[in-house]
Amino acid sequence: MNDSACDVVIAGAGPYGLSTAAYLQNLGLDVRIIGRPMRFWDENMPEGMYLKSEPFASNLGAPQRGMGFTDRHPDWGLGRPIPLDTFVAYGRWFASVVIPGTEDAQVVNIEGARRDGYVVTLSTGETIATPIVVVAVGVGPFAHIPDELSGLPSWLVSHSSAHRDLGLFAGKEVAVIGAGQSALETAVLLADAGAYPHVIARRAELDWNTVPEQSRSPLELLRGGPRSGLGTGYRTWLWAERPGLVRYLPERTRRRIVRETLPPAGAWWLRDRLDDRVRVSTGRCVVKAAGRDDGVALTTIDQAGRRVTTEVEHAIAATGYVPDIERLTMLSPDLRARIATHSGPKGGGTRFGAPVLSRNFEASTSGLYFAGLAAAVTFGPVMRFVHGADFAARRIAHHIIRRTPAVREPAGRVETVLEPDVSPR
Repeated sequence: MNDSACDVVIAGAGPYGLSTAAYLQNLGLDVRIIGRPMRFWDENMPEGMYLKSEPFASNLGAPQRGMGFTDRHPDWGLGRPIPLDTFVAYGRWFASVVIPGTEDAQVVNIEGARRDGYVVTLSTGETIATPIVVVAVGVGPFAHIPDELSGLPSWLVSHSSAHRDLGLFAGKEVAVIGAGQSALETAVLLADAGAYPHVIARRAELDWNTVPEQSRSPLELLRGGPRSGLGTGYRTWLWAERPGLVRYLPERTRRRIVRETLPPAGAWWLRDRLDDRVRVSTGRCVVKAAGRDDGVALTTIDQAGRRVTTEVEHAIAATGYVPDIERLTMLSPDLRARIATHSGPKGGGTRFGAPVLSRNFEASTSGLYFAGLAAAVTFGPVMRFVHGADFAARRIAHHIIRRTPAVREPAGRVETVLEPDVSPR
């Protein structure tokens, strides 16, 4: 017997979970959103971090007007990076206004019921019967550490998402593996905290994004293409603003788009902060990591085949996130086995991959939806960013409402434009 029942359970209260809940609440469904709002951003991103996305591309999705970041902070213009704490506060304000009643718990198990629907078990011990589950767990479960670095204990090698307080490394030599924003900003923040960071990157040289232009002439606009949530350019605009079309491209093309759109690069505003406090070694690939009594020895190889061993006290892998159903341990083994993935048939050592999704973000198991990074192989690179939350939330909510019979009157619907936050900063 289950403790309770509801129309929809949303696992996760980050940008995608909150946005989906906002649309569903507005439609009058009995929705339970499980998770403390913005927990991953608050606990797993480093203090002092700034968002790389522009303010207009950092809005959560909602059917009500006045709920975007740029509505809350109308003075935050193009080219002004958003501090992490400011974005977390915005997400929690959004939740308090649009989605009262988020639950500070975790989904620990999701099982397919014998009849249509699912049984969701929470960390509190409660079980919930529901016909629909939306998995919006963000990027956290998909943190990727390359095979060459895996297998070592966490006090020697960790992922960049494992650290809120980089002051723990003060006075220590720390290698940062990677060449993207996460790696470069982690290195700068390590230096700010009194550590001795060493960036090791496979790329021949570091890349940096250009300073956004406040205004462009008609000719520059024609040549460079429109601005979008992923940057500037015609194809970039398509991937950012029309992700529903990406799904119709061949899978190989979609994977290439995800891989090549916004390749590893640092934000323009970070460039001057990456100074001589940070040692940088480019064109080097880590091929081996071995534990030592006082740290870890990293063996790298360059394009000429030369090997160099670097000893540090800790290594941080700023190596991104890879969606993989196998990493979602909240899904029961039986349920995971029933979900079709882009890796092909399971078994025989085949790696589990991202779920195959319909145009409405629904998996092969009816009533189970995936939002965020898990949907990137289907809908393209915008699903890696906050900017994709509104599109995903609208698609999921509209599909759920079409399949849900009796709908009660919406409770707590916000109809008016809310006053922006004009408190001093």
